[in-house]
Amino acid sequence: MMITLQQLGPILLNLTYAALGGLLMLIGGWLAYRLFLNVVGFNVRDELKAGNIAVGLAVMGIFLATGIGMGLVIGLSLN
Repeated sequence: MMITLQQLGPILLNLTYAALGGLLMLIGGWLAYRLFLNVVGFNVRDELKAGNIAVGLAVMGIFLATGIGMGLVIGLSLN
């Protein structure tokens, strides 16, 4: 049983959607983090070193949202 190019087309298209969607989500997460750094009036790294849990939770929320979004993009594109 050989897989023809016609059968492989939708698979490659879905993988392309997943890869590009994942890349866009990573870029979106990075942009959200950079925007957060520019909006707040303090250095996030210094606050995390000082043990400021609220800053850590805010940054964690950014990365969790990015991960959830990436999971949805990849999951729905491979449907």
